Amino acid sequence: MRNHTAITTFILLGLTDDPQLQILLFIFLVIAYLLSVTGNMTIILLVLVDNHLKTAMYYFLQNFSILEISFTSACVPRFLYSISTGDRTITYNACLSQLFFIYLFAIVQFFLLTIMSYDRYVAICKPLHYVTIMNRRVCRRLVIGCWMVTLLLICPLLILTLGLEFCDSNAIDHFGCDANPLMKISCSDTWLLEQMVVICSVLIFILTLVCVVLSYVYIIRTILRFPSAQQRKKAFSTCSSHMIVLSLSYGSCIFIYIKPSAKDDMTMNKGIALLTTSISPMLNPFIYTLRNKQVIQAFNDLVTKLYSSQGTRGMFK
Repeated sequence: MRNHTAITTFILLGLTDDPQLQILLFIFLVIAYLLSVTGNMTIILLVLVDNHLKTAMYYFLQNFSILEISFTSACVPRFLYSISTGDRTITYNACLSQLFFIYLFAIVQFFLLTIMSYDRYVAICKPLHYVTIMNRRVCRRLVIGCWMVTLLLICPLLILTLGLEFCDSNAIDHFGCDANPLMKISCSDTWLLEQMVVICSVLIFILTLVCVVLSYVYIIRTILRFPSAQQRKKAFSTCSSHMIVLSLSYGSCIFIYIKPSAKDDMTMNKGIALLTTSISPMLNPFIYTLRNKQVIQAFNDLVTKLYSSQGTRGMFK
């Protein structure tokens, strides 16, 4: 603990004090978390073992699945622990660690979604040069760039957060450590940190959104020029999964941080944050797999191989 911090632990107020609602919430979160981890791990495994998925699109999807598991694991297990044991306390260091990793994984996700939009732009608008432009080295550098830029953005914010003093209250009005509730209970001057959080959030949101919108403007314009209706349908189908995930990610961000009526409503913010950390990571694997014939085929091939190997072992016993 820092000497300037009088409080060594925080209390997470959670979502509700109703025991029955807590039971339902616990069951819901356990199911959502297990489905999220299972679905995303399946995508990671399929991309690793199937040669047909060794392309830039699936490389980015694999990294996105890793981020989804990391993001939901940074907050949901801790919340499940609080509900199951009734222990709502969290240490100062654990709280700041959770805050750091949640923002790290969330911001990297936005940058990666932007790169995935660019990947779709190259695939549809410049198909003849796709393999050359989106080669393995470029893909690796783009993913590493997402992490590096994110670290450069959040490290100054983390340093300022480490300087906050907590003297009077230690109750965080959330189910996890979040920047806004922490600043509300701090007895330090948080003006600079608040301004930096707003500036970074707006910059990340607007820059990534502009890049995504530009990519899809060119994509849609190119698709509409296709002579065949079947070609247009196939191209739209290729992009539809990514567009749904983009809508979920940016939509939740708008509600929490930009929509004026929801800005001061912590109950609504906590509800949307819960959906973002549990529902979205659970739905995304299904959105990508159910609308993608290659992933479904890779999954069927893997199941067939596993079933055949089990049958062969049984014959030799």
